[in-house]
Amino acid sequence: MTWDELMDDLSKQSSFLLAIDGMSGSGKTTLAQSLQEKWHAHVFHMDDFFLPLEMRTPQRLQQPGGNVHYERFLETVLKPLSLQQSVFYQPFDCQTMSFQTVQEIPYSPFNIIEGSYALHPSLQRYYTHGIVLKISPLTQKERLFKRNPEKIDQFIHRWIPMENQYFDAFDIFEKYPVLER
Repeated sequence: MTWDELMDDLSKQSSFLLAIDGMSGSGKTTLAQSLQEKWHAHVFHMDDFFLPLEMRTPQRLQQPGGNVHYERFLETVLKPLSLQQSVFYQPFDCQTMSFQTVQEIPYSPFNIIEGSYALHPSLQRYYTHGIVLKISPLTQKERLFKRNPEKIDQFIHRWIPMENQYFDAFDIFEKYPVLER
């Protein structure tokens, strides 16, 4: 499915749950914001579901996609949406390593999940559509440096390799339409 086919298909739906996965710095958040405006959709960010410190064990972090709390995301976001219910969740802030105030998001028929690990196998069956964003490694590093220069080494040596392990382990770029930016 091409990008145009995906957009055409979404425009024909009375409801959808779109997952936007892909490489760090590839434009997932920007794309989600654009689509949010077009469809008046709710956007949920996978960044709000990174693991709290006490769950960051070596065993968990060795699992492809294991650095995201996909179990909590499934229970607090995807299951309520699948039942057409409001969503109540606490975003996790990686900067402060703490949970934030509970958010209440009223049900909407149009929902977008954006972020790396959004297409984790335990979550896939809940989505009506999925797309993956891809950029060159050089462009990725340039964008990440521009966004957060003090953390570029962490991205290069830790987070990008973990993302790549996830993409490879679950064939993310082969299973879903890829939008190269």
